[in-house]
Amino acid sequence: MSAIENQPKLFGVPLKWISLVTLVVQNSTLVLVMRYSRTLGGPQYIPSTAVVMSELIKLVICLAIYILEERKVHRITISKVYGDLFGPESGWLKMLVPAGLYFVQNNLQYVAVTLLDAATFQVTYQLKIITTALFSVWMLNRSLSFTKWVSLVMLTIGIAIVQVNGAKKTSTSSNQFLGLLSVAVACVLSGLAGVWFEKVLKGTKASLFLRNVQLAFFSFVPGLIFGVYVANGQEVAENGFFYGYNAWAWSAILCQAIGGLIVAMVVKYADNILKGFATSLSIILSSLASVYFFDFEITLAFAAGSGLVLYATHLYGKPDKKPELPYTQVQSKD
Repeated sequence: MSAIENQPKLFGVPLKWISLVTLVVQNSTLVLVMRYSRTLGGPQYIPSTAVVMSELIKLVICLAIYILEERKVHRITISKVYGDLFGPESGWLKMLVPAGLYFVQNNLQYVAVTLLDAATFQVTYQLKIITTALFSVWMLNRSLSFTKWVSLVMLTIGIAIVQVNGAKKTSTSSNQFLGLLSVAVACVLSGLAGVWFEKVLKGTKASLFLRNVQLAFFSFVPGLIFGVYVANGQEVAENGFFYGYNAWAWSAILCQAIGGLIVAMVVKYADNILKGFATSLSIILSSLASVYFFDFEITLAFAAGSGLVLYATHLYGKPDKKPELPYTQVQSKD
């Protein structure tokens, strides 16, 4: 049987392509829905409550998948689930840092998408490729090839072009700066949290979904306490937790909740090249949709900067060439 026939499938379609299409749709939809939900007229929902609800949904989904997986090999009891999550050998303490980082990052996403147009946000958010690469070099002792360093420089230049173009167009430079700052900090936190999470996964035998349950739990509980009731307690007390919620707000929450699960599926069934392709396609679709929904104007500078980002993303995702072994021709003796 060929490699294509051996690929896992759903309804006859390889999961690799299903996960890829799902990631493109989710990436494109998330930023557009978040932006639209934050620019609608009427009462605005509190971003910290949206992040908490997103983590709660993620927690329930991951816990259900984890239990279904474990039932195939073990008898599931409450004490076993508790032991796997919070027992002495569960390694739950290692998950506190990435959980906290992800919670702050998700809140900053809402700030940034409120202040920046969807297309600019989507392009600028690719800074997380740079931060992830740098943290991988520092924390995982990973070495980057010359091609990857070149792609990171190109990515930086492309994002800078997009930002300069956006600063010239907008009349509220303070909003543009605050939006850019929010994206930059979110990308740093995303890079650090992602590499930290990868290091934890490689250092233990726990399943991916078990770690995601821990991640969601330790984002949900502190987020509910510090993010909602400490930072926004008065507003929640006056208007209620679900103040300003509508169909668009719930759509943004659901998109954010399933995003991490889709990325995990892509990593499992696809590869970095396809993931980079999905990211590039998402940027294009988001930009085109912004023209229609938000009257976004695609200028020559934006197109040039975005093109550079797309190519740099593609270049970074390509596998490094293996050095060729020296070839010595052996001459036969007549």
